[in-house]
Amino acid sequence: MVLKKKKEIQVDAFFLDHQQLEKLQRFSKAEEQNLASLLLHCAQLNNGIQQIQCIKKIMPLVKKMGQNSACDPMVKACLDILGETYFSLGVKNPLKKVLASSLNGLPEQFMTLAVQSFVCCLREELKTTDVYLYRKVLDNLASCMGDFSLGRASVKNLFEEVLRFLQQSLLDIQEENRKNHGNHVVQTQLMHDLLIAIKVSMMLVQKLQENIQGSLWKHHESFVWQSMCSLLKSSTNFLLDAALLQTVQTTSGLAVILFTKTMYEPVEELPSLVSDLLLGSIKHTDVPAWFVSNCGTLCTEECPDSVLLFLCHGALAMLEWKNGSMGENGEKLLLDIASVLLSLSSELKESSMAMSLSRILAVWTNSAQAALVSGSPNLKIKLNGNSDIIGKLLEYIYTHWEHPLDAVRHQTKLIFKNLLQIHQTTITGSNEKSDPFFARLIKHLLSLEWHVKGKYASLGCLVECVGTENILRLDRTIPVQILDVMNDQSLAPYASDLLETMFTNHKAHFTLSFQESTWIDQWHDIWVSPLLVILCEGNHDQTTYIIDYYLPKLLKCSPDSLSYMIRILQASADANLGSRSTRGALGALMACLRTARAHGHLELSNMMSNGLVSAECIKQGLVHQHNQVCIDALGLLCETHRSTEIVSMEEMQLIQFFMMYNLNSQSPSVRQQIGSLLRKLFCRIQESSQVLYKLEQNKTKQELLENSTKRHALGILQQYKDFMSSVCDRLFEVLFPGSSHPTRFSALTILRSVAETFSVPKGQAQVFQLDQEIDSTRVRTLIQCFASTFEEVKVLAFGLLMKLRDVAFNLQDSENLDLLFQAAMDLSTSTKPYDCVTASYLLNFLVHHKGLQHICLGKWLEHNPQMDENTSVSTVEKNTLAVIKLLLVNVEEEIFQAKKSLLQAAASFPMYGRVHCITGALQQLPFNNLTLVAEWKEMVARLILMSYKLSAVVSPVVQSSSPEGLIPMDSDSESAGRLQMILHEIQPQDTNDYFMQAKILKEHCKVESEKLADHRPMENICTEMRGKERQTCDVTAQMVLVCCWRSMKEVSLLLGTLCKLLPSQATSEPSDGLITVEQVKNIGDYFKHHLLQSRHRGAFELAYAGFVQLTEMLSRCNSESLCKMPVQWLGGVLEEIKSCDPSSTLCATRRSAGIPFYIQALLASEPKKSKTDLLKMTMKELITLAAPLNESPSVIPQVHALNILRALFRDTRLGENIMPYVADGIQIAILGFTSPVWAVRNSSTLLFSALITRIFGVKRGKDENSKKNRCGHSPVYRSREMSGRALVPFVMVNEVPRTVLSLLEGLPDSTSPCIRQNNIHGTLLQVFHLLQSYLESKQLFSLDFHRGLGDIIACVGTKLWLAKRPNPCLVTRAAYLDVLVMLSTHLGKFQKQGMPLSGFWEEINRVISDSELMSGIPYSSAVPGLIQYLQSITKLVIAVLSVTAGPDIQSSSSPVAKKIAKPSLSIVHLLHCEFHEVRLLALEAILLWLKQINSKQIAEEGGGVLCLLIDLEGTLLTMALKEKNLQCFCKVLEILYNMDLRNVLPKTECSIKMNPNELLTWSLNIVDISNSTEVQSIALKFASKLVIHLLQNHQQISEEVLKTWVQLLVYFCGDEQQTEMLLAAAEVLKSITSFLLINEKLILGLSDTLAMWKCVVLLLQNEDLVIRDAAAEVIQVAQSEKKSSKGREFALRIVNAPMALDLAFGILCELLQRWGEIRTGVPILLEWLLGDSDLKRDLETSALVILTTSCHLMLGSLHFCSLMEEDDYLFDKGEVNFWAEKLTHVRQLSKHLLQLISMTHLTLPDHGELNQLSRTALDQAQLIGHLLRVLPPTPEFSKTAEFTRLAIQNERISVCLKILNLLKSDDTCKKENLENY
Repeated sequence: MVLKKKKEIQVDAFFLDHQQLEKLQRFSKAEEQNLASLLLHCAQLNNGIQQIQCIKKIMPLVKKMGQNSACDPMVKACLDILGETYFSLGVKNPLKKVLASSLNGLPEQFMTLAVQSFVCCLREELKTTDVYLYRKVLDNLASCMGDFSLGRASVKNLFEEVLRFLQQSLLDIQEENRKNHGNHVVQTQLMHDLLIAIKVSMMLVQKLQENIQGSLWKHHESFVWQSMCSLLKSSTNFLLDAALLQTVQTTSGLAVILFTKTMYEPVEELPSLVSDLLLGSIKHTDVPAWFVSNCGTLCTEECPDSVLLFLCHGALAMLEWKNGSMGENGEKLLLDIASVLLSLSSELKESSMAMSLSRILAVWTNSAQAALVSGSPNLKIKLNGNSDIIGKLLEYIYTHWEHPLDAVRHQTKLIFKNLLQIHQTTITGSNEKSDPFFARLIKHLLSLEWHVKGKYASLGCLVECVGTENILRLDRTIPVQILDVMNDQSLAPYASDLLETMFTNHKAHFTLSFQESTWIDQWHDIWVSPLLVILCEGNHDQTTYIIDYYLPKLLKCSPDSLSYMIRILQASADANLGSRSTRGALGALMACLRTARAHGHLELSNMMSNGLVSAECIKQGLVHQHNQVCIDALGLLCETHRSTEIVSMEEMQLIQFFMMYNLNSQSPSVRQQIGSLLRKLFCRIQESSQVLYKLEQNKTKQELLENSTKRHALGILQQYKDFMSSVCDRLFEVLFPGSSHPTRFSALTILRSVAETFSVPKGQAQVFQLDQEIDSTRVRTLIQCFASTFEEVKVLAFGLLMKLRDVAFNLQDSENLDLLFQAAMDLSTSTKPYDCVTASYLLNFLVHHKGLQHICLGKWLEHNPQMDENTSVSTVEKNTLAVIKLLLVNVEEEIFQAKKSLLQAAASFPMYGRVHCITGALQQLPFNNLTLVAEWKEMVARLILMSYKLSAVVSPVVQSSSPEGLIPMDSDSESAGRLQMILHEIQPQDTNDYFMQAKILKEHCKVESEKLADHRPMENICTEMRGKERQTCDVTAQMVLVCCWRSMKEVSLLLGTLCKLLPSQATSEPSDGLITVEQVKNIGDYFKHHLLQSRHRGAFELAYAGFVQLTEMLSRCNSESLCKMPVQWLGGVLEEIKSCDPSSTLCATRRSAGIPFYIQALLASEPKKSKTDLLKMTMKELITLAAPLNESPSVIPQVHALNILRALFRDTRLGENIMPYVADGIQIAILGFTSPVWAVRNSSTLLFSALITRIFGVKRGKDENSKKNRCGHSPVYRSREMSGRALVPFVMVNEVPRTVLSLLEGLPDSTSPCIRQNNIHGTLLQVFHLLQSYLESKQLFSLDFHRGLGDIIACVGTKLWLAKRPNPCLVTRAAYLDVLVMLSTHLGKFQKQGMPLSGFWEEINRVISDSELMSGIPYSSAVPGLIQYLQSITKLVIAVLSVTAGPDIQSSSSPVAKKIAKPSLSIVHLLHCEFHEVRLLALEAILLWLKQINSKQIAEEGGGVLCLLIDLEGTLLTMALKEKNLQCFCKVLEILYNMDLRNVLPKTECSIKMNPNELLTWSLNIVDISNSTEVQSIALKFASKLVIHLLQNHQQISEEVLKTWVQLLVYFCGDEQQTEMLLAAAEVLKSITSFLLINEKLILGLSDTLAMWKCVVLLLQNEDLVIRDAAAEVIQVAQSEKKSSKGREFALRIVNAPMALDLAFGILCELLQRWGEIRTGVPILLEWLLGDSDLKRDLETSALVILTTSCHLMLGSLHFCSLMEEDDYLFDKGEVNFWAEKLTHVRQLSKHLLQLISMTHLTLPDHGELNQLSRTALDQAQLIGHLLRVLPPTPEFSKTAEFTRLAIQNERISVCLKILNLLKSDDTCKKENLENY
């Protein structure tokens, strides 16, 4: 279901003047309706839509009139008025078309009168002389010559007058355009007028040619002829004028050909004339004089490429190509045009020209098809697929099919499609499917890589020609290959389009070939089955793109395939629910159902009623671990094909279930999708409710309603209302204190959707109104959202409050509003940057309150009674003016103080907050509709002045050479000198003593502490420190810098905002606007100064933000002086860059500081539809500067030019206009690398990087395959490595064998006289990477593959000396061994295919036998390349072991196989090697083999790698005790953990002299003492596996060891632990779930079992999603056990963390019942609820806090914040968790406890632990209450963190006390309390 805003049609009504109305009134009759009365009634209507209906009644009325009515003066008068009305209406007004359509039906007897009336009106129009009114006349002429008989007759009667007007208008507009050179706005309008004039001229000639026949060639002196000559001359001039818009030139090209065609004689020679014109071979003697005189420039000079292009277009569009009417000359012209266009394709690189060229080539292919139908045999030969022209066109297609422009790519596809049709036309009668041209094309396209985007569209065109079946015969895996490509979003649309073409064509082929539907299974196997496999197991991106792009198209082609998909997926959904990384069959089912329902292929209610999909199945989808499965399940409920489909009760219940567990998603995209889908649901409810209301009102349709919905309309509407109310309850409920940012964002987004969806017009029945759900608590909740540190939450809350402001203000009393205003003013001067944002939102909310001035502003500002008297002033304007005035007064005073001491300002009143609030207030004002203009004008002037003053105070800090160093932070005396220099820079603006002397901070603090001790007055102590001694050292350089930096930012944004006032208000007259032209110019100079002279990036970036707003405004401004400012500024700065003037103030840093930003802003604001003259001029200058022809005395201009070019190439706003300069940019960058000056080389490198990004796009992967180097033989090792990878993209897959052979053959023999090891190494790296890409490619034909691989193996064998001892270089030996490893690994896979590889394996065994691993290693580790060599030879041994252990070789009886089956080295030999690198590789191989066996990847029968692992346990146990290398030790433990303990434990006694219990103790000790988290993690997992094994086998473990194990597990689950440890703990908890956590018996006892359950709860609340998902697998195990034990009952298993947490508490309460431990367990769970901290310590801390609070309140010497800072985390322990919500955890646990108490009727009246817990809770309640009372007013803003912590703990205590009271009460009281609760 796609939501579209209903577009309201706006029709401007027409009005008649007084005389016209009087005329109609004279002829109208009161007793009956006549034409005059109808027109009078129509004119009196104010609604254009109603006038349309009225006009449609005219013709029926006229047709009823008699034959004599034509003489009636009333008719004449009415026709005159209709004519005047027609010509007065705008061309886009629907009334004009309706009137013309009506008049087309005018009876014949009235036509003469009507034509007279229209001629009269048109004649008046043609008298227009004002060039700016020409457009209206031209539009009227175009309308007349359209489908309007009266209009055409009028133009025909006034043909010469129209011709004269058009002739004159072209000349006048051209002249006016010349006069307005530089005024882009006016010029653009004039050029569009010129375009219309040319089009109307062409229309006149085309539609009224009969008027010029007869006089055209006989009377060359006639007016018509002269006018035609004038039109031709003007069109030629426009065609050649490059300053005009391209559309004007293009249309002029059409006009030149059309006018020439009309005038030229004989017509048969016209094609020859055009050919000569295009080829530049025209001779004056062969051309008529009139043509030379009017088009002489085209004949005498060499035409520009663009002119040739437009002439080609004109010839193709204006000449007749059908029916062979132009004969052989026409055919020659067609071929000549193709040659010209193809030659232009290499010349015209500018985006707009490239786009035009592609479009014109497509037009040529259409013309060629038309000409071929009746063309000569010679033409068919010339246009055959094998011809030169078609070949060149194919080259053009291959070159341009991946062009950056969409339009070019589209036209390229069209050209290719047309070429195929042209070839088909030339071979009519022969078999297309066996045609060599098509066969060659198919083979070529299939040989290309799938990442070539142009391949897809071209293959699609070929499919339409030869059919899918013929292509599949070549390779049946093509559909799977294309689906594999769809994990790349850039390729997915192309791939899906090709697949759609193929399966649609294939289905049509089957339908025609087979009578019955037996083919459908085969079709499903090819097109549907691969899809289902990928949906179940594919990666996230691939499945997403397939669902978005492919699945809808497949279902559209074959809707019946849905049942096949559902049947397949439903069968495996229960067994394959998916995981956090894969959708599984359930996820695939949800995706298919969602897509099908959204596209109208199924009804969900029918599906559920028929049992095809159950509510429980959808529930599982709604809380699935995989985000996209959740979204698809939600989409299934929300998206429908019909927006009025009634929402069922089941759907509403499922939505409520979804909202319980999915609002806290950390993924922004998931939150966005949830909001979007729920909005669709709400729209369904709204629109279906309107249908229900209408049906309810229409009682006659009641029966139909009941039959269709089986529910009463009012009942459904009530369900809707209840549902929406419950949704709002849930959304406001989750906005509790401490709720996470994702939850708040989701809730507010959904609430906004509710408010917008159900805001229907007054008087219309509404099923739900949000304002009825609002109370004062909810208003307060929304206002508290302003305190969020995330601005997007503030934005959402503000938007919602604005929609509900009437209700919100009514629910707020005056005192509360006053407190909010006070809080806003305090926050506006806070030192925390985000506080001023909060202040801005609060003020923007409060200014909408009518009583704000009386309630809040009265005590701040002097009241102006005149303001109250002026009732026309809006509340917002009045309040905003007052608030800005108050803020301005404050900031002006603060600026005055800051001039004295910037330190004091930074520490006490940073000014940026006030300015931010001013800007925010201005942005919501409607400046085009203000009443208090004089007051606002004065305010704007004051704001601009204030901005300059503030900037003057702070800019010296930001612009200093080292702004961070303003306050000395070092203890050495050297920094004082540096500081003194910086202070000297800013001294003029700061008179504070602190800045006059450079002091060392530590000494300063020491002096201050002495002062604090003896309380004596001191000299030279900054004023802001007096009375605030304890904060003396708190003012840091960063605070000063933040104050100044943000002040500069806010000044820039404020000035940028003020500039926006100019377009609608400002004029050159200062008295007429809010801001004057002079002020705008001054603001521009301010930005220019800061951009061109600032050094600090922050300074010029901030100025840039405001400057962009200014330049965008100037580009739209009508003021000529302002329009020219960007050009003047740009010219000025370019001249200054070129001048190399030593006195220049331009900042010359290595990246040119703000200069690139300055030029970027000027160029980016240039209108997109203009000729981009500024860009062209600038690029020309910069390219010249960046690559100077002669040596310049200074390189500064070159560096500036390079840096500016880099910025421009990176700017996406310049779009494709920058692309023509890329080639020059690349050349400049590469030439810059050779410069002897570092600055030039640095800037050139940065420019080159920007260009590579611009050409190839942003680098997506981490690999370096995109780097292009020719450094294979470089002496630099890293360069050779890079070159090896870089060669791969250049070599096509089918070219790899030949390239590899060439490289191998180039390697020297052992007897070669000169051996260069660098060359050998580089070559071998290239061979390695090429082979890797080749062997891993999926695009291989088996025959070619085997042949190529065999040749490579043979060649490798000839160079084996490089891998042996004769090669002294260990590095190149290692490189050659890597090639052998690559071959060995992949050749093992081809063993079964009968490749003759025995010789290869023998050679490999010889290499191993001769290696140092066999004979001993005579080197030390310091020998270069030794470690690399050992690693490579070890990899080779492991690869050979893997291959030779395979069943094919082990079971073979051949002597060679038997010899190969006994390798020279064993895995044990490698484990005993002295080099840990060798041991590590061997251990990694063992671990890999173990995991393969455990995952059943390798069948155990027949041996396999299993034989390599026999009797390794003892060796590994010994290594575990003796291994010193940490990595190896870790791997040994991991291998032991993956081994079967039944095989390991029997070996412990003989191998390491330990029994199993001692091994357990040793492993736990490793966990305890190791410093490596990796070792700790694997040791804990191994120990845990031992514990379970021993307990399961009833072996005794000491209680102390078990307690240690539990404590370590608890320790691992702490929030402060690293991810690896937390994941290890989650894995352990999952492994022990069945045996320890949910066992019927309490094997470890209640305390330890609950401790481990608490670990699960903690992990489920971790901020890391991976850890939460891992912990959720514990619940998966528990739920699976539950399902298997209870039979077929459905159980949620693969669930997200919120659902898992809820299930965990439910399972735990259920287990307490099962264990019979309710009385003991409930108090422990209550401790969890209250907070499991040390209660005694908390009470002591609380008492201390209360005592200090009381003291401080009495003394009044410290603010409350110091109290809270003493214990910043009064209740929270560890790091802050940004995902877990304590109150969610509390509410879920309390819910399950209450259910448990209700079910078991539990009472514990005299329970000792409960009494203690109760006392603790009451003490904490008392403490919290006191702390909440002593908080300042509006603590949610001033002390947000403290208020939140106290509010959370308050609810925890409250809930705990309620449950404690329940447990102490008797059954009767308990029942009442439970009901109340």
